[in-house]
Amino acid sequence: MSPNPISLAIAAVLVAISALAIVLARLFVPGALLIALAAIVLTSLKMAQQWEQAVVLRAGKFLAVRGPGLFWMIPVVDSIAAVIDTRIRTTQFLAEQTLSKDTVPVDVDAIIFWIVTDVKRAALEVAHYGEAISWAAQTSLREMIGAADLATLLSNRQELDNRLRETIDAKTSDWGIHVRSVEIRDVTIPTPLQDAMSREAQAERERHARVILSAAEAEIAHKFAEAARTYADNPAALHLRGMNMLYESVKERGSTIIVPSSAVDSMNLGGLAGITSLARAAPAYPPDEDSQRPSRAETP
Repeated sequence: MSPNPISLAIAAVLVAISALAIVLARLFVPGALLIALAAIVLTSLKMAQQWEQAVVLRAGKFLAVRGPGLFWMIPVVDSIAAVIDTRIRTTQFLAEQTLSKDTVPVDVDAIIFWIVTDVKRAALEVAHYGEAISWAAQTSLREMIGAADLATLLSNRQELDNRLRETIDAKTSDWGIHVRSVEIRDVTIPTPLQDAMSREAQAERERHARVILSAAEAEIAHKFAEAARTYADNPAALHLRGMNMLYESVKERGSTIIVPSSAVDSMNLGGLAGITSLARAAPAYPPDEDSQRPSRAETP
């Protein structure tokens, strides 16, 4: 651990005071003592950041975990074995050309979020704990791929993430490391297999579309059959439907349609038009005013 600003400042002040005492007052012994004290402060006063903890050994044996903040050490006797970062850290790992349960070679890229919960065990139980957790995660990922088929790897990532987290955490718990989460970032399969899966998905969608179209055709035919039975029992409705179709054909401006006379006769448009004209030309009288109607002139 490098000297911290506080110990450097204290040592600088002590050295300055000792220099003044030696130069101005000719106090060589107190000045030397101040210089020795400055060296002791510089080597003994240590500081760990808020996210750091230091493992201190005394004569080669574990003494204590110090930090965060300032702490003292006995020079020469005490030493710092490791400074552990207690923040959440991430490690990326991958498995290349690993065979799944259904013998499909896949490349899986994942990331692990982990944190040191026991500083003493992380420093003393395993060497290079960061590298060890990376290898443990990669081995667990390969085991998981070999136990799952391709469909599970592609569609059920949440369950695989939880299973992989539990497996890695079981391996690293003895090292004082807790795995927060594991996330599979990408699953890559060979290009020929991607093309085959794409064609399969396209064929499945086309089959589904044809099934929907055939169902719609059957429903339309059923509705047409019901309409035919209705028109067969009610000729007036058929005539009104024919008139509506004729109106829909000519209602747009600038449209012209030629209707054969046979079609007019079959729909009896002339008779219906005549009845409509007579209904519009006949005068309307209230039922209670029959006496007020003009009488017809009698013929001689």
